[in-house]
Amino acid sequence: MRFYSLFFIIILANIFPSLHASNDFKNTSSATWVGKTAPDFQLFDQKGKSHTLSQYQGKWVVLYFYPKDNSPGCTEEANQFKALYPKFLQQHAVILGVSLDNIASHQHFSDKLQLPFPILADSKQTLAQSFGLIRDFGIIQFAKRETFLIDPQGNITYHYQSVNTQTHASKVLADITKANSSH
Repeated sequence: MRFYSLFFIIILANIFPSLHASNDFKNTSSATWVGKTAPDFQLFDQKGKSHTLSQYQGKWVVLYFYPKDNSPGCTEEANQFKALYPKFLQQHAVILGVSLDNIASHQHFSDKLQLPFPILADSKQTLAQSFGLIRDFGIIQFAKRETFLIDPQGNITYHYQSVNTQTHASKVLADITKANSSH
C-alpha cells in the first residue's frame, strides 16, 4: 500500500510540476543561478565513492536532479544520458545524477540500468536544499527534476527547469557542444 501511495505522489509531481514544496521560498529561476559559482558538495555515489564539484575543475559538469530511483520518468532520463554518455565524454563533460535516495537504492538502480556515470545520494538533502529543489509532500520528500550545467571554471551556464525526460540529455549535449565550439 505504501508503494502505491509513493508512486501516486511521484506521478502527481511529474504531472503538476507547479506544485510547490515547503522549501520553495528560494527563487530558483534561471536568472538566479546562471553566471553564479556552483556550490561545492561532497556526496557519495552508488559505489560508495566520494564526489566533490571541485574534483571536476576543468570539465563540464551536468548536475541533474531527479525525484526517485526506478520511477518511469527517472528511468527514461537516466537511459537517455546513458545512451549519449560517450558523446558527453568527447565534450569533456561528466554526468552526475542526484536524488534523495540512499546509496543502496542508487546501487540497485544503477546496476539495473547499467549506468556508466555516478548517481549521488543526497539523502541528507544538503545539495538539493542549496539549490532550492526539495518537494515536500508531508512525510515524503524528493528533489525536483531540474538540471544545472556547470562550466569548466565552476560557473553555472544553464539552468534547465523544464525537463522532458526523452529529449533532455540531447539538449544538454547540444548546449555543451555549442559552447565548446564557440571557444
